[in-house]
Amino acid sequence: MSVGRYVSTRISSLKPPMTRVQNPISLLRLLNTQQWLFFLVAFFAWTWDAFDFFTVSLTVEDLAETFGKTKTDITWGITLVLMLRSIGSIIFGLAADRWGRKWPFVVNNILFIVLELGTGFVGTYNQFLGVRALFGIAMGGLYGNAAATALEDCPEAARGIISGMLQQGYAFGYLLATVFARAFVNTVGHGWRPLFWFGAGPPVLIILFRLCLPETQAYQERQRIREATPNAAKVFLQEGKVALKRHWLLLIYMVLLMAGFNFMSHGSQDLYPTMLSNQYNFSPNEVTVTQVVANLGAMSGGTVIGYCSSIFGRRFSIIFISIIGGALLYPYTFVSSTSIIAPAFFEQFCVQGAWGVIPIHLMELSPGSFRTFVVGTSYQLGNLVSSASSTIESTIGEKFPLPPKGKVKRYEYGKVICIFMGCVFAYVILLTLIGPEYLGRHFDAENDEDLREATGGN
Repeated sequence: MSVGRYVSTRISSLKPPMTRVQNPISLLRLLNTQQWLFFLVAFFAWTWDAFDFFTVSLTVEDLAETFGKTKTDITWGITLVLMLRSIGSIIFGLAADRWGRKWPFVVNNILFIVLELGTGFVGTYNQFLGVRALFGIAMGGLYGNAAATALEDCPEAARGIISGMLQQGYAFGYLLATVFARAFVNTVGHGWRPLFWFGAGPPVLIILFRLCLPETQAYQERQRIREATPNAAKVFLQEGKVALKRHWLLLIYMVLLMAGFNFMSHGSQDLYPTMLSNQYNFSPNEVTVTQVVANLGAMSGGTVIGYCSSIFGRRFSIIFISIIGGALLYPYTFVSSTSIIAPAFFEQFCVQGAWGVIPIHLMELSPGSFRTFVVGTSYQLGNLVSSASSTIESTIGEKFPLPPKGKVKRYEYGKVICIFMGCVFAYVILLTLIGPEYLGRHFDAENDEDLREATGGN
């Protein structure tokens, strides 16, 4: 398609296809036992990846007090994780596409155990930053692998709802982190450290779960084709050359789109607990309840909009729910009473509703031979671009001081989050509008033109 023709179809192509799909229960019944197990192990791993990430977001003030630093200094621990995730996505993504999903997944989770324990034992601010930087590399390798594991073998009709459910592992992890932070931080001794020690336990169970499962059928089929040639490694490299030659512009687009999405999630979430406690003087219990309700909204939104994207299309669903999310920003950040629970629920319904479309949207856009690498790396490079979200919001927020509460300095974080998120929603809507969509794309090797070209048409 010519550039002019492509541009002229951006609006008309948003028209919802109104695809007839079965009800959610019927769609979920399409998955066989192995497909459900693949989904569950991916969901639990993605959940715990999010849990490990948000342990810092939820203990910013405690960490600042321990290390004698400002809250902005501590947010650099968040920023470093986001910046270095792309390294992990490249390393583990290429490993998963070349040698399979299973063992890179296991190694990822072993690193989670070691580094979460390490965070709990750090004694200085520099040690804290060093461990979190390494954690960023480990975290970066998981997303693409989890998406491929959950969705590669998934029946086509059920992809939308399974995508939404998978993505909500992120919100579920945030919810669990909120609950366990309230349970462990400053309640059982050693301040914030028990939360991180606890975080090292569940990956052991996730590793055992994954060891009991084989490779996905889609990967096995692709590997059989490679091994039928004289040199499988050479074919893999040739697949990379073909994918880069054919899809380089699309890959750049995916990174830019993921930058917007990561700004959207981190911009609306990372500093939100600090806003509630610092600006609006919420108690720890009130912060916990608000965050739990917000994440229930997120989990609902991701599942509902993921399902709806199979009916109305991926791009239309993202744009529609982003417009609603933008309209809810004012109550989300300016309601100062516990009534903020309602806008928190619906704002995160919108944010994670848009996100619920992303796993399957990225899978459908990605070259088949490098699906794990492209999905994970585009997501994590987007994280890299958006890595300073919380630091930007915190730094600008400190330009708007409020009357202190005793010795505690207070800032008008809500205003900054509102303006920042308004810009982010506008960016996401624009990028989604101008981008492509491959609704219903086949994932099997038989329909992969890149693999066919790389193997000489075989």
